[in-house]
Amino acid sequence: MSIQLSLDKREATGKQLKALRAAGQIPSVVYGGEMPIMTTSAYNETDKVLHEVGYHSPVELSIAGQVQLAIVKNVDIDPVSRRVLNVEFQAISADEVVEATTPIRIVDFEASDAAKKHYVILQVMEEVEIKARPSDLPEEIIVDGSKLAELDDRLTLADLQMPANVAIADKELENTTVIANVYDPAAEAAAREAEDQAAPAEVAAETSAEASAE
Repeated sequence: MSIQLSLDKREATGKQLKALRAAGQIPSVVYGGEMPIMTTSAYNETDKVLHEVGYHSPVELSIAGQVQLAIVKNVDIDPVSRRVLNVEFQAISADEVVEATTPIRIVDFEASDAAKKHYVILQVMEEVEIKARPSDLPEEIIVDGSKLAELDDRLTLADLQMPANVAIADKELENTTVIANVYDPAAEAAAREAEDQAAPAEVAAETSAEASAE
């Protein structure tokens, strides 16, 4: 079942948007036609839809009785209150290939030899830009972490389990691009402790050398 959101057309712009938000509405814009359509919708309903679709799933917008398929292109959020201030939608058609930002999820690391050695996985790439028809857009891209064993092991773009009819959109990314790597938290903690212990000794040595020079 597709996710739906009802939008109303709006006239309010600029400073008038403050009153709109105070009334429990989120201003939005729908791009993709000859002219952008300025719209608005109820805050709670819109916030729920945004959490469900993210930047990777299509949503059916109902605008003045007309249904338009779209994806979320940008969400402005207040840095203090974390409330949504504005949403930008991109109108799409069911047959066209579109680009979307999709989360990467690592699975089964706990079953790996690395986990059994009490190593930890650090994910350095959380999402990837993909392209596909709206009906083929996945909610997430899976990568298997069960094969990780040693400290120099890593997961790369080549390890992504890409669904059918879905491709990486960014041509500059190489298959060797690192998604996650393995590290030993105990070894890193010991290294930091050694550095902390060495620092006072180095300062004392420097102080002593300066005193001798005088």
